[in-house]
Amino acid sequence: MNIAEIVQANLLSPVVLAFVLGALATLVKSDLEFPEQIYSGLSIYLLLAIGLKGGVALSETRVHDLFRPAMGTIALGIAIPCWVYLIVKKIGRFSVDDSAALAAHYGSCSVVTFVAAQYFCVQMGHKPEGYMPSLVALLEVPAIVVAMMIARLQEKTGGASWGAILHETFAGRSVLLLIGGMLIGLSVGPVGFEKVAPLFREPFQGFLVLFMLELGMVAAKQFKDLKTVGPFLIAFGIVMPVLHGAAGVWLGHATGLSLGGAVVLGTLAASASYIAAPAACRVGLPRANPGYYLTSALAVTFPFNLAIGIPLYYQFGKWVYG
Repeated sequence: MNIAEIVQANLLSPVVLAFVLGALATLVKSDLEFPEQIYSGLSIYLLLAIGLKGGVALSETRVHDLFRPAMGTIALGIAIPCWVYLIVKKIGRFSVDDSAALAAHYGSCSVVTFVAAQYFCVQMGHKPEGYMPSLVALLEVPAIVVAMMIARLQEKTGGASWGAILHETFAGRSVLLLIGGMLIGLSVGPVGFEKVAPLFREPFQGFLVLFMLELGMVAAKQFKDLKTVGPFLIAFGIVMPVLHGAAGVWLGHATGLSLGGAVVLGTLAASASYIAAPAACRVGLPRANPGYYLTSALAVTFPFNLAIGIPLYYQFGKWVYG
């Protein structure tokens, strides 16, 4: 398949089309809406399911196989927020707080984009390693902490104490469910998981489609704010994911991941958080403008990765792996 056929195959997947339908519903001012309880329930289900399945896979993984990809992922989580901060601060001329908030969002990752990348790689015949969800947590947490440290070192932020920031990061829904689900899956193993597999394995893709429908509506509501973020952040929200995606794929190859695993790691590096990072920034960087980091992450980077980025990182992975 050439790049055009790969992009077409991705765009015609139920996950992407559900997102498009949700965005379209908002743009045409449809009365379609999800009750907040259902949206919250879907996100809890997806995060716990990802953690559980990752923990089960982790229980069957040798430490030797996981060590190098884990170290590479942590390195990404430390490095990306550092150079994102410098680019946004020096070139974009944003404030310390706004630069650190964007660094936290782009150093962290999107769990939904991760699932979409996994789905795509399986469709392409390159199933990623089962322990990939553990790398989500390893990328998400360090990036937020590093971004907050940068802001503290500048001594210009009026954020909360470190205890409050760490509590918001680790006790937040996404990190808590991912890590907690992995620990449960690791404890019970494949045999124990089979007892709940009918709920967490087969229905997963269907619930993901419903979640993407709602996320499309949420993202479309941010489109109106694109004019406020300016051309720099729009370009930043596209160019940086491409660079991060390429770096993640190359690092995945260097640390021994399969093609599918490297593409998923590249997608994680290319994505921007809109669950864990916003919660931490509300506490740690209260003067940062949510219009910048939420609009850039949700209205620019997320749709770009979903439609074009994932196939692009896959194509780059094919080139790297020969």
